[in-house]
Amino acid sequence: MKKIQSALISVFYKDGLENIIKELQTLGVTIYSTGGTQKFIEELNVPCVPVEALTSYPSILGGRVKTLHPIIFGGILGVRDNATHKHEMEQYKIPEIDLVIVDLYPFEETVKSTTDEKLIIEKIDIGGPSMIRGAAKNHKDVVVVAAKKDYKILEEILKDQKGETSLEQRRAFAIKAFDVCTGYDTAISNYFNQLSVETPFNKEKKSLRYGENPHQSAVFYGNLNELFTQLNGKELSYNNLVDVDAAIQLITEFADYKESVFAIIKHTNVCGIAARKTLKEAWDAALAGDPESAFGGVLVSNTAIDKATAEAINEIFFEVLIAPSFTDEALEVLRSKKNRVLLQLHHAPLSIMQNKSLLNGVLIQQNDIGNYAEWKEVSSRETTPNEKENLSFANIVCKHLKSNAIALVKNKQLIGKGCGQTSRVDALRHAIGKAHQFQFSLKDAVLASDAFFPFSDCVQIAHEAGITSFIQPGGSIRDKDSIDYCKQHNLAMVITGLRHFRH
Repeated sequence: MKKIQSALISVFYKDGLENIIKELQTLGVTIYSTGGTQKFIEELNVPCVPVEALTSYPSILGGRVKTLHPIIFGGILGVRDNATHKHEMEQYKIPEIDLVIVDLYPFEETVKSTTDEKLIIEKIDIGGPSMIRGAAKNHKDVVVVAAKKDYKILEEILKDQKGETSLEQRRAFAIKAFDVCTGYDTAISNYFNQLSVETPFNKEKKSLRYGENPHQSAVFYGNLNELFTQLNGKELSYNNLVDVDAAIQLITEFADYKESVFAIIKHTNVCGIAARKTLKEAWDAALAGDPESAFGGVLVSNTAIDKATAEAINEIFFEVLIAPSFTDEALEVLRSKKNRVLLQLHHAPLSIMQNKSLLNGVLIQQNDIGNYAEWKEVSSRETTPNEKENLSFANIVCKHLKSNAIALVKNKQLIGKGCGQTSRVDALRHAIGKAHQFQFSLKDAVLASDAFFPFSDCVQIAHEAGITSFIQPGGSIRDKDSIDYCKQHNLAMVITGLRHFRH
């Protein structure tokens, strides 16, 4: 048995640590700490020795170097029954460190939440893994705790064994510590190999009823419970999952939108979407945009489903409905059909990377994050506030249509779309045809294109149909043709600098 007489504590997450610190104080353990952890300990009125007092060096290089010092690592790695180690520790005034509580910077969480490489790299911990490995290597003499999930175990040992630990206990902590470092290094390696931290290789496997067609087998790798809770209906199929993914990617763009947004997805394309003051109004407008295509679609909302909306959508056949919540009255209405899938969406981020199997390998790319790199008004007149609001809305919608894509929007309602066409002119003609099919006037409507106009023909055709403002990424060697047409006819045009191809 070894008695803990000193401890080094330096953690990113402080929750769950308070009881351990108080127990260490009761046992008379000397505590060394750094930065935010030191402040946390002192606010508990527990004495704490700053690491700087041992090393005679402050935290330097913006916090990159705090604990990387011979005195700290000597205190962790010194073998207590080695006479040479003992002599050198006394010679250089290196205190023995019997307990190391260190966790790691949240690298995986940062990768999930941002694509900013500078921020991600700063979350690669150097001192933490080094201290954890050192303490785990020297577990004959040192206790190491590398994850907050093990705080409770340590707390019980401190209470029950009065601060003493057995070799078996120290070895068990060491094994967990090495596992933490291994997982951390793997996540970093995956990132630099341009792989998502959450890959099919480290997710659970779920067999599906069949694939895209009944004769195809299929498997899903992942944890759907992280994203949503299924409140009703049969198991999600391959095609359901593909459309649900498209729906969630779309509605995430409107998570903080000032109005209720309702969208209808069919074969991954938006076939109806609108923003209104009430959800029922948003549903009515979304459905009106293309009631024909809505049959058998996947529905998604950015706000809670209420009874009035539930009663309205209950009148049509749909496969899946996704929303952040449902009122009890709405659920009662919607559960009238047992196979209808209802999903309550959590605020869990989607993967920032996409994998696509093709040929004899896999393509990996970053998700299409962001809507425009700039907002550059290039015509002879600027957009009106109403046009600007509708252009922004249309640009998001167009981003979620298959290329070549055109979205026509009026009063924050999709009134015509052309998607998956082999030419941009065909996409535009299809969009205009859809609008006319459902009796929409294109007068003063806006147009979004997922890529540049190679000629002025699209702008001219749209203008003749009544459209008065455009948003597109630009980048054609003949951008000037479309811009000049807009200037000559008092039309507004915005260049975004960000293309949104979707193949």
